[in-house]
Amino acid sequence: MTISFRSDIPAGARAIAIPVASIAAGEVTLPAALQSATALARGAAATFTGEAGAIIEFHAEIDGSVRRVLLVGVGAAQAGARAGGALVARLLTSGETNLVVDASAIDVGRRAAFAASLAQAAALRSWRFDAYRTRQPAKTKPTLSAIEIVVGDGVAAAEQAWTPLAAVNDGVAFARELVSEPANILYPESFVERCRALESLGVKITVLDEAAMAALGMGALLGVSQGSEREARLLALHYDGTGGAAGAPTVFVGKGVTFDTGGISLKPGPGMEDMKWDMGGAASVAGAIRAIAGRRAPVNVVGVCGLVENMPDGKAQRPGDVVTTMSGQTVEILNTDAEGRLVLCDAIAWAQTTSKPKTIVDLATLTGAMIVSLGHEHGGLFANDDRLADQLLAAGKATGEKLWRFPMGEAYDKMLDSPIADMKNIGPREAGSITAAQFIARFVDKDVAWAHLDIAGMVWASKPANLWEKGATGYGVRLLDSFVKDTLEG
Repeated sequence: MTISFRSDIPAGARAIAIPVASIAAGEVTLPAALQSATALARGAAATFTGEAGAIIEFHAEIDGSVRRVLLVGVGAAQAGARAGGALVARLLTSGETNLVVDASAIDVGRRAAFAASLAQAAALRSWRFDAYRTRQPAKTKPTLSAIEIVVGDGVAAAEQAWTPLAAVNDGVAFARELVSEPANILYPESFVERCRALESLGVKITVLDEAAMAALGMGALLGVSQGSEREARLLALHYDGTGGAAGAPTVFVGKGVTFDTGGISLKPGPGMEDMKWDMGGAASVAGAIRAIAGRRAPVNVVGVCGLVENMPDGKAQRPGDVVTTMSGQTVEILNTDAEGRLVLCDAIAWAQTTSKPKTIVDLATLTGAMIVSLGHEHGGLFANDDRLADQLLAAGKATGEKLWRFPMGEAYDKMLDSPIADMKNIGPREAGSITAAQFIARFVDKDVAWAHLDIAGMVWASKPANLWEKGATGYGVRLLDSFVKDTLEG
């Protein structure tokens, strides 16, 4: 979909949307160009209150053409995101090909930000994954291909506000694409190849194969992978927009289990197809690096993705096995389906050794217990640093990618003690998400501010919402980008 900004309403039979701020019923005033609307249409408009995202529509003759007219609510805050998503949800498969949004009545001081926010939401909501559809009913095919936003004499300001958001959208789309691909197409090696495109944005790529990881002692990560014909990879994406002036980078680490059968601790068959998106954390990290590099942020960041496939063949890791991690700590494997933390612990150890970061944020579709706790409304947040936790909570609130902080502590940590190794890879049934976080915490250096985001309920949606169609959401990309913007940029 193309997004553009212009100073006036173009001629022609395009659909037109009019943003309406919160008003009392009966107080809506149609622009002069719409005074020819029928009495029935004017009556419908009179009931409109401008609630954010609400839409009513009718037809009216404008400059000799009959146009589809939509009044879209933007609420008291005149925020564009709800309106942009709602308009695309209404029109994407409607048969309309072009939409004009007349934002010229929005307060001039906030018009550019409003237009850019509306554009971002519209573009995000229009994204679909149709790569493997060869037959679709005409009524389900997208038709809306262009949105023109009228901003009066504020075109330059709107374009300036939109440019970085367009880069963020590219990152979200990249993450969604990775999450959506089936596991026969996207596996550790092909995930790496998809990320090669980021080199054109100034991202330096480092890849470790299984031999290199074995030489470093990554027994936990490699143990997850050993039952698969697909070799594991460790992928690092380094973007330094400071020209070398910055000190230690901030590191994001993502769980990238490209398919998770559970291994020998085999998952139930129904729903196992969803486990193609168990690499959602790695996808979020890759998408965030693309967003940050795409808008040329003046920051130094590294994204590390531990990429494996968890399969149950004759070489697969068994319950009861003991593995040695890169840090030298040993882990007794009680359940091979608690594999994400085994990937993360070695990826974090490697990141600390190579990058010497002061801050690490990891993202993972780690536990089903998180979905039991929070459903699909929040990601779980665990942290050893209150300031970092508050910064991530603020970024989640700002982007709508919400987080909820959970407790950690010694009592939970003791649940992981093993009688034969340094730790078990799972605790008891209770507090499953917390003990998973406690496991990862054992591999974080004492002087590193660390946060763990359990996003199991957030990377895939079973129903559409304001910013996505059913399917991959791209959750985490905008959150990390906002965190970087607010905490690392001057």
